[in-house]
Amino acid sequence: MTQAPATSHSSRRRHDREIVALAVPAFGALVAEPLFVMVDSAIVGHLGTPQLAGLGVAAALLTTAVSVFVFLAYATTAAVARRVGAGDLASAIRQGMDGIWLALLLGIAVIVLALPSAPWLVDAFGASETAAPYATTYLRISSLGIPAMLIVMAATGVLRGLQDTRTPLYVAIGGFAANGALNAGLVYGAGLGIAGSAWGTVMAQCGMAAAYLVVVIRGARRHGASLYPDATGIRTSAQAGAPLLVRTLSLRAVLLIATAVAARLGDADIAAHQIVLSLWSLMAFALDAIAIAGQAIIGRYLGAGDAQGAREACRRMVQWGIASGVVLGALVVLARPLFTPLFTSDGAVQNTLIPALLVVALSQPIAGVVFVLDGVLMGAGDGRYLAWAMLITLAVFAPVALLVPTFGGGLTALWWAMTLMMAVRMMTLWLRTRSGKWIVTGATR
Repeated sequence: MTQAPATSHSSRRRHDREIVALAVPAFGALVAEPLFVMVDSAIVGHLGTPQLAGLGVAAALLTTAVSVFVFLAYATTAAVARRVGAGDLASAIRQGMDGIWLALLLGIAVIVLALPSAPWLVDAFGASETAAPYATTYLRISSLGIPAMLIVMAATGVLRGLQDTRTPLYVAIGGFAANGALNAGLVYGAGLGIAGSAWGTVMAQCGMAAAYLVVVIRGARRHGASLYPDATGIRTSAQAGAPLLVRTLSLRAVLLIATAVAARLGDADIAAHQIVLSLWSLMAFALDAIAIAGQAIIGRYLGAGDAQGAREACRRMVQWGIASGVVLGALVVLARPLFTPLFTSDGAVQNTLIPALLVVALSQPIAGVVFVLDGVLMGAGDGRYLAWAMLITLAVFAPVALLVPTFGGGLTALWWAMTLMMAVRMMTLWLRTRSGKWIVTGATR
């Protein structure tokens, strides 16, 4: 980070209050998202194994398709927060509406592609003959809800930029409850089977999108912001999101390579890898909550022209990230004997799992820094650098990971490669924040 005078105690407390106020509700909303799939799995699982297998394939495809567009939330948060800092709420909401219109257009495009290609995608994913029909049914119906899912992403970015993470938490809780009730009613009450689960999820997502739109439209009317689509604004939103799309695809490539390598190591290794990856992802939600706070806070400070405040907030959030990583790593080590048997009773899987978990525990402070600095640079609108940094990280990680089966070390060696990946990310992000080139003040970057 750039050099700055020591932060005063009162300043640290102010930043702490800001971080907690934004990060805690953000964490709740983030955790609610994977619960949708868990509820679907629990309900569909009682229909039979083929149905559950079909859901697994379709859900993986949907998650991949939607996660690619996460830039709708990130880029919108940064752009809106800058304008909030500059004191132009009408322009902030107008920028948010451009992101929402972009989300709608992208969602429609995905539907056009997904409906005819669903059987091919399911087959390419390796679904069995018995599971494929259920996967195709679920994928086709659920794809109708993708525009709503993307609108939820963009609208979440609008509210985060407006320094509001409580409303997304309330909407997520409501959506989770509605999803469970609709799934149970349509699957069993109406006898629709797996199609009922898909329709229930679509309806819940549409309800969430509607709730967000009500909040955003009220804000637009209150501040005199236009609700109509603006071609220039939509194009600007797409251009701002393109580098973050490259970053996201590169990160997805890292995770896919890691899973592919684990599969080559053997059944025990891939089973243990899935457990480790699930825990790693869960801890990422906690760290990502601080990053989301960083996006909103940094964008606001830079929009207000307060470069010093942005530096101080960045420094304090890094301290939060390190401390959170230490705590999470310690929890993994201490709770390991308790949660390991919950995942598997297979001795071979447990023996493979334990040393890999220790590597993950040791790497959590690094992950804390990475997530925070990622959020800081996103809040600063430094997407182009983030894209190049992630491409460099992928270029370093891929050959190291792919050589693990050749040189040995098993799953533990693979997770050391993942730790190397995080270390490279930390170094690239730290160099950027230290240079100060990310600090560009004003309502726009």
